[in-house]
Amino acid sequence: MPVIAEIASRQPILAEWRRMLHTMPELGFEEEKTAAFVVDRLQAMGIEAHTGMARTGVIGIIEGRPGNRRIGLRADMDALPMEELGNPAWKSKNPGRFHGCGHDGHTVMLLAAAEYLAHTRAFAGTVVLIFQPAEEGLGGGRVMVEEGLFDRFPCDEIYALHNMPLLPVGQAAVRIGAALASFDRFDVTITGRGGHAAMPHKTIDPAIVMSQMVLALQALISRETDPMESAVLSVTEMHVGTTHNVIASEGRIAGTVRALNEAARARIETGFHRIVTHVAEAYGASVRIEYAREFPVLVNDGEAVDRATLAIADVLGSDGLAKTFPPLMAAEDFAFMLQKRPGAYILVGQGKGPDSPMVHHPEYDFNDAIIATGASLFVKLAESALKAD
Repeated sequence: MPVIAEIASRQPILAEWRRMLHTMPELGFEEEKTAAFVVDRLQAMGIEAHTGMARTGVIGIIEGRPGNRRIGLRADMDALPMEELGNPAWKSKNPGRFHGCGHDGHTVMLLAAAEYLAHTRAFAGTVVLIFQPAEEGLGGGRVMVEEGLFDRFPCDEIYALHNMPLLPVGQAAVRIGAALASFDRFDVTITGRGGHAAMPHKTIDPAIVMSQMVLALQALISRETDPMESAVLSVTEMHVGTTHNVIASEGRIAGTVRALNEAARARIETGFHRIVTHVAEAYGASVRIEYAREFPVLVNDGEAVDRATLAIADVLGSDGLAKTFPPLMAAEDFAFMLQKRPGAYILVGQGKGPDSPMVHHPEYDFNDAIIATGASLFVKLAESALKAD
């Protein structure tokens, strides 16, 4: 079965919803207007709505025919703290706020699926609609789990969709096992001894120390990580000094570490502390290390991937599955939900060509043509997991 005709017929209004959300982006845990819109739409559909989880999260409950199984469908709602440089008619009206990852589209995909499922109820059991706040680095998914998401709203399995500009419209990808990387964040302060640039022998120069650290840390990937494992360490910030003739007393580096398995993640963390500490000691400096484990590796369940693969074939046809799409080193806090319940994370192609801006690009825009595709996939997942007699 292709894209569900009833959902496709709603394309104009669904695109209107998406573009309206695009004009009013809100950052993580601040999605008050977005959440209010979701609640308003759910209630208009006759769907039971719950608010307040993870501050701005919304849960919708759709009861089908009698049945004991329950499936969770999740969409993220937050925007990015960046400026939009594209000029669509629906451009962001909030300075420094931008739906540059397509969460406006994901929210509408799930609303469209909810509308159809609430109308047909051709399933036995319960569909739990999870509209999650704060995916962009703030761990809203973790907060929902910690606040008892699956205790209050039990799910036997759970699924999420994300648009993917690297895949063309008409294709989707899902893979068994590790699909997205872990995400850890580090911030290191190096304290030396400042002084006059003409008398460096009287100082302990943090610029020298931090430069050696950056180079040495790359060996954690190139020499201490199995080449068959995927991992990346990126130093993305270096700060030292204030003027040309002063050697600073303090410097700072910061960045991220990502890996596709938890063992590699742990080894890199241990090695990071060893290298940073010993490099500082070698130059007579001291360091303060802040190393935060943010998101775990996102691991898809095999049976859930089988279900997702069948849903992709139903909606996009036998050629719709991108069979060779690799795992990505990006991270997702949906991983916390997958640690608690089996499920899968599906990438839905939205690319219009090789120059389609990637998510987080300042000229990115969600492709409204795939709203019905994503909604249909959500519906197929729910109906197959909760198959009615």
